[in-house]
Amino acid sequence: MTLKNLPDAPPADRVLVLSRTFEAPRELVFNAWTRPEHLVHWFGPNDFTLPFCESDFCEGGAYRFDMRSPEGADYWVWGSYQEIVPPERLVFTWERDSMEGRPDIRTVVTLTFEEAGARTKFTLHHATFGTTADRDGHRGGWTECLERLAAYVARQSK
Repeated sequence: MTLKNLPDAPPADRVLVLSRTFEAPRELVFNAWTRPEHLVHWFGPNDFTLPFCESDFCEGGAYRFDMRSPEGADYWVWGSYQEIVPPERLVFTWERDSMEGRPDIRTVVTLTFEEAGARTKFTLHHATFGTTADRDGHRGGWTECLERLAAYVARQSK
């Protein structure tokens, strides 16, 4: 029997929260997260592409993405939309295969979008990871992803 998501720290220590302000209107930032025609331009860490992006964007609907590394390795991510409140909030499950023998990742991502004039205050809450190492690994990936999103929405809002 394989055990999944064995904790190495209290649950509160296995949560990832990232916040930033985007130089773009809230509706644009929300749409960039919810429409494949936007996602393919920015989703994934630096230099990754998104050659497969499928989404049934409704509560209970599923999504599936293939993030391809510069070396050609494919990293599949999938899940379902749990809550959709345009353009304020998006909640979805996050699942992916394990890497390097670690347990599979099965977590929940909550995104909030707050209007700040012509800008958007954004928060990503990703929980609860099985280990702090998984949390930290996702911190790097999400940080690069949000940097790419910032550049994309800034170009789109001009």
